Amino acid sequence: MVRGKLEVLLVSAKGLDDSDFFNKMDPYVILTWRSNEQKSTVATGAGGEPEWNETFVFAVSGSADNSPPLSVMDSDAFSADDLVGEASIPLEAVLLEVGSLPPAVHRVVKDEEYRGEIKIALTFTPSEENEEEEESYGGWNQST
Repeated sequence: MVRGKLEVLLVSAKGLDDSDFFNKMDPYVILTWRSNEQKSTVATGAGGEPEWNETFVFAVSGSADNSPPLSVMDSDAFSADDLVGEASIPLEAVLLEVGSLPPAVHRVVKDEEYRGEIKIALTFTPSEENEEEEESYGGWNQST
């Protein structure tokens, strides 16, 4: 069982399939870990080459074999936002062995077709043993 803090640095994307016909698209990213969902800022007018350089923090508790989805969206003012594509980020190496992965490129796909690339970095900081004990007692310390 893995416990700790996962930091995701959303760096940039390139070659995204621009779904807007008249203007450049306004991409943003939705990162999801279990039931926790976080959203990046909208890169207004960035088209298929947005840069974010934003960090997101997730509390991790459970197995390390998850590959949380990362959804790239296009913000639209007068209609529902469009899904540009998704990337699956394998976490096993960073959670169990390495602890930190430098920015790496991941494929963005939609309907099994390549839609661009997204660059992210990962850092995992395991919880201290006594932090785990406190959590297991609902935040109360056990008397000695």
